[in-house]
Amino acid sequence: MINDKKIVVVLPAYNAEKTLEKTYSEIPFDIVDDVILVDDCSSDKTSKVGKQIGIQHIIKHQHNLGYGGNQKTCYNTALKLDADIVIMLHPDYQYTPKLIHSMCYLIANNVFPVVLASRILGKGALKGGMPLYKYFFNRILTLFQNILINQKLSEYHTGYRAFSKEVLQSINYNNNSDDFVFDNQMLAQIVYQGFDIGEITCPTYYAEDSSSINFKRSVTYGLGVLKISLQFFLSKNLGVKNKLFLTK
Repeated sequence: MINDKKIVVVLPAYNAEKTLEKTYSEIPFDIVDDVILVDDCSSDKTSKVGKQIGIQHIIKHQHNLGYGGNQKTCYNTALKLDADIVIMLHPDYQYTPKLIHSMCYLIANNVFPVVLASRILGKGALKGGMPLYKYFFNRILTLFQNILINQKLSEYHTGYRAFSKEVLQSINYNNNSDDFVFDNQMLAQIVYQGFDIGEITCPTYYAEDSSSINFKRSVTYGLGVLKISLQFFLSKNLGVKNKLFLTK
């Protein structure tokens, strides 16, 4: 805990048996109270490894629900455990858990209600092995998103995020896509509701075991991101109604 706020780390996992233990071992349990592993119907031993290393809250989907569907289970479960701060961390060790302290202190001390660990601030992305085409499209998409959403974030596509309970209780994330575009829908909802977003620089590590999407799915994701940004602009500035931005 920090300032009497319960901290829960959620791990949305798919075939993460090779990296789960390494990720879990670096979680700072001096402040983290609970860890939730959601195994999205992996074909490997992700859940078994989770039990072996001592994760108490393990949920295994009987059918693959997708990246967004996995996160819905993560956040719903964390709120049921009365979490005050929820950190979403990929268990593929692409992001270091050592930043959890910094991210949580910003929320616990009411500096920001949302904190993103950005690979783009500094030189973490390319230095860590991000494919050049991914870096290029990240920058282009972020530029368009900042213009349409009226923000100045360094990136919208990191998979390392921390949220206050109040944020998760205020947005309709359960109505979002079950696919990868879920992340951007969530950020658009957060901005729409008027919450400020903080960022810290984050090193990243791309390896064979790191989760990633192929070029074709990256294009589909990019088009989805542009659609969400346009929906935000039309709803916020022209009053075009969209269920994505309805409050709970």
